[in-house]
Amino acid sequence: MGSIIPSSPALCRRLVAQVRRAPDEAVLELGAGTGVVSRALLEGGVPADKLILVEIEPTMARHLRQVLPGVTVIEGDARELSRIIPSRWHGQIGSVICGIPMVLLSLDDQRGMISEIAKVAPGRGFLHFSYCATSPLSESKLRLAGTRAAWTPLNFPPASVWRYAPA
Repeated sequence: MGSIIPSSPALCRRLVAQVRRAPDEAVLELGAGTGVVSRALLEGGVPADKLILVEIEPTMARHLRQVLPGVTVIEGDARELSRIIPSRWHGQIGSVICGIPMVLLSLDDQRGMISEIAKVAPGRGFLHFSYCATSPLSESKLRLAGTRAAWTPLNFPPASVWRYAPA
């Protein structure tokens, strides 16, 4: 988990506001944790059958299955998205939300995860929320264009929502 405190309602609202998807497209959340962002996505209008969660921690994945009926919960590593996401969803994901603290990953692991996101959501990029004051990812080294789409001081710690797209 990226923080010992769940994401605040203010951060969740800002994330939900940034989601882009056509009616037939899904939303993919990486590192769903306790499901706070997932619940906000559902409350914001994402249908349960169009929400896919990836969670590496088995206990958390079980919890998510129990508290979020109808949502697809995949227990697995986000660095293997092209293998663990059912092929019917490849190319049908409108938005990817990454709650994994990518700033803590090596550059190679960041590249690998970004490559996997591109395989299941080609050309879409991803949303990433972070507690860093500046971009948590090296846009030049990762060949990304990044913009801070939202910021909330009403989160502890204050958080930013970054939108990254292929450069």
